[in-house]
Amino acid sequence: MSASIKVGDAIPEAEFPTVFWSEELESGAACGVPSKLSTKDWAGKKVVVVAVPGAFTPTCHVNHIPAYVKNSQAFKDKGVDQVVVVAANDPFVMSGWGRINGAKGNVLFVTDTYAQWSKKLDLSVDLTGHGLGERTGRYALILDDLKVTKLFVEPNPGAVSNTGAEHILAEL
Repeated sequence: MSASIKVGDAIPEAEFPTVFWSEELESGAACGVPSKLSTKDWAGKKVVVVAVPGAFTPTCHVNHIPAYVKNSQAFKDKGVDQVVVVAANDPFVMSGWGRINGAKGNVLFVTDTYAQWSKKLDLSVDLTGHGLGERTGRYALILDDLKVTKLFVEPNPGAVSNTGAEHILAEL
């Protein structure tokens, strides 16, 4: 996977369907109502975007995203305004995944519908052969005021190395 977006580029605009965390969602009795998170909301902010092929998939669920939630305060301490997990799953699945991970709004879990935004970055992956269709690849972006300051793409999408939370923290 080779990205068309490069360090120094402005990210393309997008609106991500999102069920924002609230206390009433914690019991699981409510599912929330999707709204939109716009990339425009990141203007003037430092944002870490981490994309994964799928919520609740083994590598993403066990080895990748929990460290972002666990280290959410460390990201804030390094000046990051928002950590955003992106996948091509629907917003209800992403909301549930955020709750299972204990994110409580400290890390946002958003939907890249049909991996459209990732396709614009040339960072999507076709997993049709695995029954998953077109998905977001495994990548991480460090953004400052809507511009890419660092970009990491996993050389092996089934593993976590340069997109892991510890690596990204060291790069900040």
